[in-house]
Amino acid sequence: MKKILLLLSALILTISCAMAQKGDWISIKQAAQQQNTTKLYVVDFYTSWCGWCKKMDAETFNDPTVKKLLNKYYIPVKFDAEGQDEFSWMGKTYTGNPSQNGRKTPHQFAYAILGQKMGYPSTAIFSSNKSLMTVLPGYYKPEDFAMILWYFASGDCNKYSWEKYEKIFDHDIRPAMLKALK
Repeated sequence: MKKILLLLSALILTISCAMAQKGDWISIKQAAQQQNTTKLYVVDFYTSWCGWCKKMDAETFNDPTVKKLLNKYYIPVKFDAEGQDEFSWMGKTYTGNPSQNGRKTPHQFAYAILGQKMGYPSTAIFSSNKSLMTVLPGYYKPEDFAMILWYFASGDCNKYSWEKYEKIFDHDIRPAMLKALK
């Protein structure tokens, strides 16, 4: 009996840790229903077969600084780019596309946001009113992703070009970001 309780406790602890590592991500359907928020949206476009998506989940989205930025300034959204969810975003309804020859196809929302640059992972940042600000194709290391998140969350995107921001970030910007996250 003790062994069963011990195993059950270990299983519950493992599941709890795994859920905690995921952070406070919501589905695209939940995000579509959100209204009157001051936070930006970050949408992670992923697929079940994408190795780089899994690496981004494990390394980048689990980074403590990235987690703090996401939870404080963003509504983090997971979106299966080959899923079948139906939802409305900014007044337009999107649905999943049927499989072709047994292969999953990209969702209408993935086509609308990623366009011809269909690749995973991709991350889209939307303003608080859900208008698209930028699309970030590919995998990002935690420190690079944190810099991008702060660029938009702080409003620095309205002050600096990205090229200048990259040059001044470590010396001039990072200290303020870290202070704001304490």
